[in-house]
Amino acid sequence: MKHYLQFKDFNAEEYSYLFARAALIKQKFKTYEKHHTLLDRTLAMIFEKASTRTRVSFEAGMYQMGGSVVHLTTGDSQLGRSEPIEDSAKVISRMTDIVMIRTFEQTKIERFAAHSRVPVINGLTNEFHPCQVLADIFTFIEHRGSIAGKTVAWVGDGNNMANTWLQAADLLGFMVHVSTPGGYEVDQSIAGVRGQKSYRVFSDPLQACEGADLVTTDVWTSMGFEAENATRMQAFASWRVTSSMMAAAAPDALFMHCLPAHRGEEVDADVIDGPQSVVWDEAENRLHVQKALMEYLLLGQLQ
Repeated sequence: MKHYLQFKDFNAEEYSYLFARAALIKQKFKTYEKHHTLLDRTLAMIFEKASTRTRVSFEAGMYQMGGSVVHLTTGDSQLGRSEPIEDSAKVISRMTDIVMIRTFEQTKIERFAAHSRVPVINGLTNEFHPCQVLADIFTFIEHRGSIAGKTVAWVGDGNNMANTWLQAADLLGFMVHVSTPGGYEVDQSIAGVRGQKSYRVFSDPLQACEGADLVTTDVWTSMGFEAENATRMQAFASWRVTSSMMAAAAPDALFMHCLPAHRGEEVDADVIDGPQSVVWDEAENRLHVQKALMEYLLLGQLQ
């Protein structure tokens, strides 16, 4: 049994399979061809953080594959009443086939997985967001082919997305240019990768974007850090992705954002709504890659 708690839980060969499988599943979706490989399987979705794309993509995806979904939040379950997470894991995993959790500390999902009898998927934690980067790379492949040897510019907070991009680069052979304000750097010990081989740090975000094949960012204030919002607004003022940054990137560079976006803060409207933006393809692709992911965790590689 495998879990998917951070990007480095899979190897390059497994990702190659997942991207190919996601393409097949998406093609079937677009032509209204049934794909019921998870008939009678049940997904438990546990939310301690609010969600739009994660909930819709996992729930719709499981139904589209013939399965069913149980939706839990801390407000309507014992998870919000101090039941040990280990006990919740033992019970929920006896009644369902696979679990997706969106929570705060990575240690929470690791504790749950350690006591689960079924695969557990990280739908987002403070430290990692592997399903989003899985969709982002699949989107890049759709538009530009293999990401190996390419350069991704990360502009903004050294957060869960940045950590995950660094793991992906280390595994799949591309480079990440990271530019964050002082005090908001990527914590190398969390990402678990070393610089130079797979990432470089730039103090100037424009310089980080030079020659990049993909420019990507996230909100300045992630969930759980709302108390820092005023301070972050000042610190991140120069880390807005602008048309000048996109002009410095490769001529055919793409722009991505995991959403929700705040136009005029982390990205200008003419960038996210411009011709280089693929954010809507990126959002939709959460559905397709997660269907491939759930299928793989439950059934292994299929022909």
